[in-house]
Amino acid sequence: MPDVFADLVGQDEAVDTLRRAAAAAAAVLHAAHHPPAAGTSPGTGPAPGAGMTHAWIFTGPPGSGRSVAARALAAALQCVHGTGCGTCPGCHTTLAGTHADVRLVVPEGLSIGVGEMRALVLRAASTPSGGRWQVVIIEDADRLTEAAGNALLKAVEEPPPRTVFLLCAPSTHPDDVSVTIRSRCRVVPLRQPSAAAVAEVLVRRDGVAPDVAQWAATAAQGHVGRARRLARDPEARKRRDAVLAVPRRLTGVGTALDAASALIEAAEAEAEASVAETDAAERAALQTALGAGGTGRGAAGAARGSAGQLKDLEKRQKSRATRAQRDALDRALVDLAGFYRDALTSALRAPVAPVHTDTAALAEAGGQKWAAEGALRRLEAVLSCRAAIEANVKPRIAVEAMMLSLWKG
Repeated sequence: MPDVFADLVGQDEAVDTLRRAAAAAAAVLHAAHHPPAAGTSPGTGPAPGAGMTHAWIFTGPPGSGRSVAARALAAALQCVHGTGCGTCPGCHTTLAGTHADVRLVVPEGLSIGVGEMRALVLRAASTPSGGRWQVVIIEDADRLTEAAGNALLKAVEEPPPRTVFLLCAPSTHPDDVSVTIRSRCRVVPLRQPSAAAVAEVLVRRDGVAPDVAQWAATAAQGHVGRARRLARDPEARKRRDAVLAVPRRLTGVGTALDAASALIEAAEAEAEASVAETDAAERAALQTALGAGGTGRGAAGAARGSAGQLKDLEKRQKSRATRAQRDALDRALVDLAGFYRDALTSALRAPVAPVHTDTAALAEAGGQKWAAEGALRRLEAVLSCRAAIEANVKPRIAVEAMMLSLWKG
């Protein structure tokens, strides 16, 4: 069976760094459990743990495997052999998300609040139940509020002896991670994996046919998760086809606004479908906990006090739905940007393969019609729309402005 780093696609340098860290962490534990006998020389080699530190930041573009790298290191730290073997209980439970000493923060809404972070830091200060490490993984650490970042900083500045913090963020820019947190962490930069590397893992791990894997990896522009969805989900392929049909629909102001509405509505429908099951399960669990269906005075009293808790749940679910909608919309914009990138490279006669092989002829025709300057303006319009939505501009306003820019050229 492959070890815990096998799914970190196209990141050989980072994997080497993490393997050394895991070995150093194992040496720290061994030294703690087997101190040298009295009068014995400690030796002249490097100090145990020389390749390990208490706080890490994994950076890289979307799809590069930031969270995969963090989970893999967490599993290696919990590995009973200290190598990330992938088969022992420590590796297995960490990768499955059930290890008692591994805390995972995956923001469901637009940000990570200070209350959640304080509770997490408090729990992380406890002694590891398994005798190895307490590991805190924070996916999308760039979504920490300022107060949450300050709460985390205090823990990173004075960490408990057996606690390790693993942060994932697009970059170490101050807009993503505060300078003070960055200065106390070791950075592991990840790069966009090649299409060939992504295709290989789809074939090996997911059993995807080689030709489908190569197409999906190229269309996803090196994003492993998106490539897997395209390769295995017919609905994802239909949504992509609808997005790539947008350029030929833009014949006037009316069609541009119609295309914007269709894109927004498709993102809303996809987001609603992705969170509906979770929302229903959470609401049912809360209602049961509050005594729904029960009888007697106690149940009646619990029901009367449930309105506030249900309101808080609805607020969290609304925030999660907003995040899901923006993520779905961003996937569509990435596909659209790939089309205009193909048009630009065609206009420039650049010797590079197209992102979307199935619309290459249409992109080539667009490149000839718009020339390089027009194709570049359209590509910039899509990228500006992504930036505007990330800056909390209303998605409908940003997408309508983009569609009008694409039509005008």
